[in-house]
Amino acid sequence: MRDVPFRGSGFVPSTSAWVGIATLVAVLLLWQATARLQADRIVLPSPAEVWAAIVAMARNGELALHAGASLHRLLYGWFVGAALGAATGILIGLYPVVRSAALPIVSLLFSMPKIALLPVFIVWFGIGETSKITTIAVAVFSPMVIATYTGIDSVDRTLIRMAQSFDLPTRSIVWNVLLPGALPAILAGVRVSASIAIVLLVAAEMIGARYGLGALALNSGSLMRTDRLFAAVALLGLLGLLVSWTVGLAERRLLRWR
Repeated sequence: MRDVPFRGSGFVPSTSAWVGIATLVAVLLLWQATARLQADRIVLPSPAEVWAAIVAMARNGELALHAGASLHRLLYGWFVGAALGAATGILIGLYPVVRSAALPIVSLLFSMPKIALLPVFIVWFGIGETSKITTIAVAVFSPMVIATYTGIDSVDRTLIRMAQSFDLPTRSIVWNVLLPGALPAILAGVRVSASIAIVLLVAAEMIGARYGLGALALNSGSLMRTDRLFAAVALLGLLGLLVSWTVGLAERRLLRWR
């Protein structure tokens, strides 16, 4: 009798760093080759020209100024929106009265284009930081609510009944059964809401900001400085990769039990 190989891997998610690096290198080489074929370098600057623009802005302090402003708005707005969204989602998942009252409002906010609210917030809070941060927070709020209460709803009811049969208090059931079971959905909401926050950050900075990566992209495009424009876009992409990597690290640490 011969041994049968184990086939129960269960489609465990895995990635290869070398494949990712090779893909990035291939994209950069394709970009470089395409840029060389362009007669007008303004249309598509090469990766070397974009890198030179990044280095120049880093040396004169302009890069730190724009990136610092964007990071401040992104982190502040996302944290406020995510915290309020997660708390509201937990309340919706636990209390039917809150679910009945809050779900219509959450559904309305989710379907509403958040950038359309920026002029309203500018009227209310002025052209400063508060209006931009509020726009990001509102955009993050509804995805986090939906991810949180959906995660709580998806927890196996058998586990909850088992905990109740041992006469555990409600607080223990919430902390030891509901929230750990809902954590994968909550982290997925963190990933989605962070991406939404970056999109709204760029839109808000393009409409009413002097500093920030979105403002840098808009001003560079207006002046036909496409090397700086592509540099701003590349930095925003790197910001998105950094957010994705951070969430992935949190998933690996917090979801070891899966």
